[in-house]
Amino acid sequence: MRIRGLRAWCTARGRGQFALTLTTVVMLTCACGALVVLPNFALPEIRAAQPASALSLGQVAADDPRLATVRRILEPFGEISTERIATGDGQESLVVGHENGQAEMTVLGDELPRAVAAVTELWGPQWPRSAMIVVAGNASEFAALVRAGSLLPGEVAAVTVTDPFAPGAMPTGQRVVFSPDAGARLTPDQLRTLLRHELTHVATRAVTVDGAARWMLEGFAEYAAHRAQGHRFGDIAPTVAARIRAGELPTGLPSDADFSGSRATETYESAWSACAFVAEKYGQTDLVDLYRRIAAGPADSAAQDRMLREVLGTDTAEFVARWREWLSAQPR
Repeated sequence: MRIRGLRAWCTARGRGQFALTLTTVVMLTCACGALVVLPNFALPEIRAAQPASALSLGQVAADDPRLATVRRILEPFGEISTERIATGDGQESLVVGHENGQAEMTVLGDELPRAVAAVTELWGPQWPRSAMIVVAGNASEFAALVRAGSLLPGEVAAVTVTDPFAPGAMPTGQRVVFSPDAGARLTPDQLRTLLRHELTHVATRAVTVDGAARWMLEGFAEYAAHRAQGHRFGDIAPTVAARIRAGELPTGLPSDADFSGSRATETYESAWSACAFVAEKYGQTDLVDLYRRIAAGPADSAAQDRMLREVLGTDTAEFVARWREWLSAQPR
């Protein structure tokens, strides 16, 4: 089992944007053992917590196999609240948490049908169109839910988890986990946008390999999150907008290394802008096609150059030049 990536949202200039990405990948040698041990690794008092009651779980506990693993993790932390949400095409999603996360669960549950529909409209119907959303009740539970070996930095607001799977197979064990203080640090609108970002990772996971270029993986998810939301360029990418006002345009596509550290916020914004540029100038169909090609293999400059030529009819150097021109013309 692994953590594919931790995408953190924080408040900066009154907005919730990605400020940190942890590239830690945790590989557990025994999946079954890990699921049993994880709830007990954290704080001693966890062992004294009361298990969830069958009443709090309702009928979900009896007939939804997706809940089994999460239930084993959540039960030591207190009573579990679970809600089924219809998310189209006969599919149902789950929103799971505790009483202290009820406000966030309500916001996320209300948004789920719209978010699934929005992601499907962009990506297409080739994904389950359902998801499990979990709101952690405390830092220890958050770490357990995402299979981390230690408590996570406070900046991390949401994590998408996927079981290992063979190429060509449908991923299993996917869930989006929100941190216990995500609702305190993010506005409801920011929570909704973050949900769309994470659901995009769920939808695209089957065609995405580890090591693919992150400017496309994260930029596409950010584009999907903000698409058709009425968000302005300067609201989505204020750091990039400030750079442009100062006469500083990017000289190349974001590198994987820039997604962590002091430049993380600007890098996520820059990746979003590259995908927004493709969608506006070439069309969303070409953006999705480009994602599928770039996400299918590890980052390689020669391969990326070839894919840009095949999909957009341009090489990397010309693409960057046109992107810079587009950035210069954006309202700031």
